[in-house]
Amino acid sequence: MPFVTVHLWEGRTIDQKRALAKAITDAMVEHAGARPDGLHVAIQEYPKENWARAGVLGTDRTDA
Repeated sequence: MPFVTVHLWEGRTIDQKRALAKAITDAMVEHAGARPDGLHVAIQEYPKENWARAGVLGTDRTDA
């Protein structure tokens, strides 16, 4: 049972999440031999103020 976890800043629409889950499932079936009925995709969203890279919070980044 493959389990794929995606970590994102919050803000995607439900349609974007549907498309992402479908694309990940299709890729796992094609490239990893996974069965779609046994594949789980979990999308975890974070507010930008709860995510930092190189010591800088997402809300303070100018390149994001």
